[in-house]
Amino acid sequence: MELGNISKPTYRSDLEAPGCSTPGLVTMAHGFLGLVQPNPLPIELINFGQSQSEFREDIHKLLLYELGFLICAAIGVLFIILVPLVGCCFCCCRC
Repeated sequence: MELGNISKPTYRSDLEAPGCSTPGLVTMAHGFLGLVQPNPLPIELINFGQSQSEFREDIHKLLLYELGFLICAAIGVLFIILVPLVGCCFCCCRC
């Protein structure tokens, strides 16, 4: 991976994956992210100078937007808790 000019970096706005030595992993990660969250972030919902009721409505809309990531996080936490627990039960209760 090339660093380029560190004092004056250039940023790209395209969605192309950078050239790397593991294109399969990059393609798989982009595919997963496209599956979990296919829509762009609604920037108009992020407004700090609004009333309390509008803020709650916008939070509800943002949580619906992030629903795919929230489901993946819940499944991850479930596996983090259940896999060691089931493994411990199999190891300790070998009846």
